[in-house]
Amino acid sequence: MVMCKTKNTSLDYAFDACNTIMKTYGAKLPPVGRFHYHAGVFLLGVQRIYEICKDEKYFDYIKKWVDTMIDENGVILNFKDDELDDLQAGNLLFLLYDKTGDSRYKKALDTLVSLIPNWKRNAEGGLWHKGSTPDQMWLDGIYMAGPLCVEYGARYNQPWYFKEFYKQLKLMEKHMKDPKTGLYKHGWDCEKIQPWADPETGVSEEYWGRAMGWYVMALLDMADHISEEYKQDIIKIAVDLIKSLINYQDEKTGLWYQVVDKGYRSDNWHEASCSALYTYGICKAIRLGYLEEEYKKYAEKAYEGIINTTDYNEEGDFLIQQVCIGTGISNYNYYVRRPISTNDLHGVGAFLLMCAEYYKLFNH
Repeated sequence: MVMCKTKNTSLDYAFDACNTIMKTYGAKLPPVGRFHYHAGVFLLGVQRIYEICKDEKYFDYIKKWVDTMIDENGVILNFKDDELDDLQAGNLLFLLYDKTGDSRYKKALDTLVSLIPNWKRNAEGGLWHKGSTPDQMWLDGIYMAGPLCVEYGARYNQPWYFKEFYKQLKLMEKHMKDPKTGLYKHGWDCEKIQPWADPETGVSEEYWGRAMGWYVMALLDMADHISEEYKQDIIKIAVDLIKSLINYQDEKTGLWYQVVDKGYRSDNWHEASCSALYTYGICKAIRLGYLEEEYKKYAEKAYEGIINTTDYNEEGDFLIQQVCIGTGISNYNYYVRRPISTNDLHGVGAFLLMCAEYYKLFNH
């Protein structure tokens, strides 16, 4: 590795991250040929950077990828219409439609959002995470569909989506939040039959880092567009979780652990993507006046900790390290043994989203 961290601002690091992934994959982002959140989260991060710097090469890159996913009639070529994960990339379509006026993007938006009214639900009305995970709610799922549908509802005067996704948030709060720690478990099986589900509550065992990161981001991004009827409670849920997460920030590194509440375990490890998503949450909550200014110190410490996990290789590529690959629900041993990757799109997307919010708050 070649250390050359001489950057001055979070935007400088973000540019290096964007440019590295663009060079590595071109428009063939993994999973190649599928409209999916792996590419969607990374490109949403690129979009947030573009909205600050206005360098059109970033907009053009987003458009190029989306145009490989949608045909001339606005039909999404390859996505799974029973997986919440395949709705998240729809967030990219708002800017594309605004900027180009091309009706294909609106048609694709309509396709994605219109799935929700008929989505399979558990006995309490919770959206199944996937068709292959019946009756299960995963904490990550609210980010995959919530911000998309709430913004759509705001833009196109369909308040049903506000009520629906507020309900989904409250189900997660009811079943997955631990009142002692203030943290949220990764999953809830309404039928209480999964191997990972507590036989009495149906809730999974552990607090997985990135799942809570998606949840925090979903809360704050939904609050941008949802009606006042629900907004203040959503903000309160977000702030309460952020304050609970800060209790588990590693004092030495500023980072959070893969299994958030078990930093004392020798086989647990610092995970970059959840750390970036929590930093995003802290920065955005402070910037919008939801969280007190005194919490800036936690964001600064986390940001520096994340930068310390990054590196450059001999070719000058920017490397975001200590990122967990995609993960299902299981026990402690499963989470801590998940493979750790470099420049996994989960991690790069989280990093870019963090950099955008950090820059907006601190202007550096």
